[in-house]
Amino acid sequence: MSSTASGKNGTWRNWGGTVSARPARQVEPASAEELAAAVRRAREDGLKVKAVGSGHSFTSIAATDGVLIRPHLLTGIRRIDRASMTVTVEAGTPLKRLNAALAREGLSLTNMGDIMEQTVSGATSTGTHGTGRVSGSIAAQIKGFELVTADGSVLTCSEKENPEVFAAARIGLGALGVVTAITFAVEPLFLLTAREEPMPLERVLAEFDELWAENEHFEFYWFPHTGNTNTKRNNRSAGPEQPVGRLAGWFEDEFLSNGVFQVTQWVGRAVPATVPAIAQISSRALSARTYTDIPYKVFTSPRRVRFVEMEYAVPRAALVATLRELKAMIERSRLRIGFPVEVRTAPADDITLSTASGRDSAYIAVHMFRGTPYQAYFTAAERIFTAHEGRPHWGKVHTRDAEYFSRVYPRFGEFTALRDRLDPDRLFQNDYLRRVLGA
Repeated sequence: MSSTASGKNGTWRNWGGTVSARPARQVEPASAEELAAAVRRAREDGLKVKAVGSGHSFTSIAATDGVLIRPHLLTGIRRIDRASMTVTVEAGTPLKRLNAALAREGLSLTNMGDIMEQTVSGATSTGTHGTGRVSGSIAAQIKGFELVTADGSVLTCSEKENPEVFAAARIGLGALGVVTAITFAVEPLFLLTAREEPMPLERVLAEFDELWAENEHFEFYWFPHTGNTNTKRNNRSAGPEQPVGRLAGWFEDEFLSNGVFQVTQWVGRAVPATVPAIAQISSRALSARTYTDIPYKVFTSPRRVRFVEMEYAVPRAALVATLRELKAMIERSRLRIGFPVEVRTAPADDITLSTASGRDSAYIAVHMFRGTPYQAYFTAAERIFTAHEGRPHWGKVHTRDAEYFSRVYPRFGEFTALRDRLDPDRLFQNDYLRRVLGA
């Protein structure tokens, strides 16, 4: 798989270059039965088990020195049920393949994130999300799934079947078993009109509640060292389709957002003093544009500039205060931040360890170009986020542990109790899970 970096000598590396692991063996099962057999064999050999998707997590959530399960043979649509408007897909299916296949069938997910390189199981297990007033994360669109547990049995889970496992394992962190297939709710293919336009940060913050309320999907990027943002509003449209022209699309999405941006990041990494001036230019480079297309062509965009990311969900009501504190911190510090800060929202959901579990949420994501020292920035940002009871994205950089999570997730104990029941011997344990869920 293109986005999984896999090095020599059986070393596995993630996309961001932040994690590497040397598993004792790697397994590529082609069916749920083969996967279950691999789990049973690992157990007999006294080896831990982790499944890895496309390596898009910045944390070591998928790292293991035991058995690494690569799901890239578990791909494709298993069935489409037009009566219940669901689609069942194999766990290793990349989101981009799912999106394209659904579109050919005249179907779509309701909402999605802005990257589609991940596998469906990797994206859902870590809580990948986009932005939405009433539609939540990808995991919130799950209607059922199949899970291989520590004893090698295959559980089918939904609201009716194994409901307590369904409540938790939609975002299961790989701690409860290995997902082999997922059933998503889908709807007839629709059109979205995207309106992208620059807007002063002060105006966005002053009008945030209205911008959120008036749009189905609102997000914005703030450029540190400037008072500028780029806003994006996606709303359903009756059409007609008016996609971004090929030349304009190439210019904005490839040349500016990936090509020129890559060069500015190289310059900023080499000469940090240039970053504020570059930010002023970058934040004005993208002009306003409006286009109408099918959902995945509006929600997602290519990300070729490699970065490291931290993202926290704070209560939506705390967003403006949190962002003002982040801005003040950057202005007080000697930090030079060349990557925009991304802000999105999600409605409360009922998934045990979802970052939006039980509360309407706003997401603030901070990024640094790969190879640039990021610890000082991320540490200072994390201090602000945690003061607002922030919940970090499970697949992005953070330093929180089980003690912290037991305070910010009201149902944390439910998850750990279920884990004790499904995986008492910690077959799916690794260092990351030991830290975030406790021993």
